[in-house]
Amino acid sequence: MIPILGMVIGILIGIFLPFDIPEGITVYVAVGILAGLDTVFGGAVADMQKRFDIRVFITGFIGNLLLALLLTFIGEKLGLSLYLVPMFAFGVRLFENFAILRRLFFSKFMKKDVRKK
Repeated sequence: MIPILGMVIGILIGIFLPFDIPEGITVYVAVGILAGLDTVFGGAVADMQKRFDIRVFITGFIGNLLLALLLTFIGEKLGLSLYLVPMFAFGVRLFENFAILRRLFFSKFMKKDVRKK
């Protein structure tokens, strides 16, 4: 559960060490947060499926983040809202990964309940 621990630590740092984000980079921060959450939820799914690999996790995080930020930057230069592309993709994957986590979590505990009876 390394990804979840990292997310919790990040949230705690954000709560106890708040700072203002300059208005010019808020879109980049939002895209970066979604990229991070997508990677954390994907890592949690992989961990529950016993196929977590820290190298895949880190390279996925960096790759997702760089690609999303690049699309956002290019969109700003062209006057387009290309930041919506990674936000939509990460949003869809977040909900998919959450659904998978929920099913894995309940199936794990349902099996334990069956054994107790």
